[in-house]
Amino acid sequence: MADHLNLRRRAFFALPAAALLAGTGRAALAQAPSQNLTLAVAAPPTSLDPHYHTLSPNNAVAAHFFDKLVERDAAAKLQPGLAESWKLIDDTTWEFKLRQGVKFSNGQDFTADDVVFTLKRVPNVVNSPGSFSMYSRAVVATEILDPHTIRLKTAELYPLLPYDLNNIYIICKSVGDNVSTGDFNNGKAMIGTGPFRLQSYTPDDRIVMTRNDSYWGDKPDWAQVTYRFITNNGVRVAALLSGDVQMIDVVPPSDTPRLRTTQGISFSEIPSLRCIYLKVDVEHDVSPYIADNDGKPMTKNPLRDLRVRQALSIGINRQGIVDRVMQGVGTPAGQMMPPGALGYNPNIAVPKYDPDAAKKLLADAGYPNGFRITLIGPNNRYVNDAQIIQAIGQMWQRIGVQTTVDAMPFAVLAQRQAQNNMSAMLIGWATSGEPSTALKGVLTTRIPDKGFGTTNFSGFSNAKVDELTMEGLRTADDEKRDQLFQDAMKAAMEDLGLVPLHMQKNIWALRGALKYEARADELTLAHSVKRA
Repeated sequence: MADHLNLRRRAFFALPAAALLAGTGRAALAQAPSQNLTLAVAAPPTSLDPHYHTLSPNNAVAAHFFDKLVERDAAAKLQPGLAESWKLIDDTTWEFKLRQGVKFSNGQDFTADDVVFTLKRVPNVVNSPGSFSMYSRAVVATEILDPHTIRLKTAELYPLLPYDLNNIYIICKSVGDNVSTGDFNNGKAMIGTGPFRLQSYTPDDRIVMTRNDSYWGDKPDWAQVTYRFITNNGVRVAALLSGDVQMIDVVPPSDTPRLRTTQGISFSEIPSLRCIYLKVDVEHDVSPYIADNDGKPMTKNPLRDLRVRQALSIGINRQGIVDRVMQGVGTPAGQMMPPGALGYNPNIAVPKYDPDAAKKLLADAGYPNGFRITLIGPNNRYVNDAQIIQAIGQMWQRIGVQTTVDAMPFAVLAQRQAQNNMSAMLIGWATSGEPSTALKGVLTTRIPDKGFGTTNFSGFSNAKVDELTMEGLRTADDEKRDQLFQDAMKAAMEDLGLVPLHMQKNIWALRGALKYEARADELTLAHSVKRA
């Protein structure tokens, strides 16, 4: 992998009104130690378009330039954002009072017109590999009462609308109806109400941003931020130790002990809301990367047999992965919600590693000698992702499933997922603190016009899961809704709509007199980095 410390690439664009940072790392910090911040994250965004891809790196970048009606604090609790308050007027009408005095970075006032414009655009983003439409579909009509009061209509009682709107960044109406993803990537449409303005963007390398001095909220400590993308773990840690960057995310477990004993390095950490799991193809009659032991394509897809999916699941030693590959930085999982979170079902056990039982299940399903499969996954997105799929491949070998492991950059994997060009794939999902997004996005039948199954590219479909999820979405009573979602998750896990592996832990490392409030949603936000 390329050494990002030595990577020099012409910026994809540079806004002519701003001068580029003359240097990064120690030299720049020496010039203006109280004004500039340089940090490094492990995963680059796939676009600057805030509505293009439901992906945490994209959301983290967008949060520097755009705001949402409803925000979340570090513990994933809802907080006022561009909406100061909201209330349910009747069963199908939510009223939002918008913050006054907010301006976009082009000087225009933020009003209800911008909210309507944004909600209209979200489901119409071209070629989105992970649509945000599941967060906007519930809104069937809008009514502007005045520039700072808007009512959003739903087809039926929908108590989770504020949670949904926590996922949608508001853009300026003046960008025009025909604004494209490319217009964001080249800077033309990067007009937001957030704490920073975009100065330059070099894909897969860095973003340079400057403080938005007209920001309505607390001003960032930093006049200029260089937000670097360093996917290689060793290079990212080396950049921190050398002083080239002052903060990194996704601290590699193998480097954590050394960093904890390094003078001047501090940590910020919190259990994550992200579940790492496997998607398995149940859509194709003949799965594209499965063959018999002679390498010949199989005439039917074995993954459609629940016994095969169960065998693959209990053929994985989750505790072993957490202990050895993750070096303890994680928790084995049997569902998509962590203990203590809304929607967590205590009656769903973490699958026990049992290779002998796995072999028997395969034999009962008609595959006593197993078969061949390719397991794909990213090599630059999640903590030790490439090592995890290597470990799983070895475990599947032991139950008779001859496994080829193919690790690739996440940008490539995302396109493979969108095309459903896989048989088994490692991926992750970070919930918003409650389970509806995971159920609706990943485990319900893919129904685009309803916003269901927007990232369910494996073809999983279970009528009971759909029914319980839909009932929960229209249940106002919090306890009843939580139980319905628990039941939906149990039904999905019994049918193995996906194979959960573990919950991550979010860890940041900082150099010098800095502090960062660890976030359960794993977002790395420059404006939340403070002087200690």
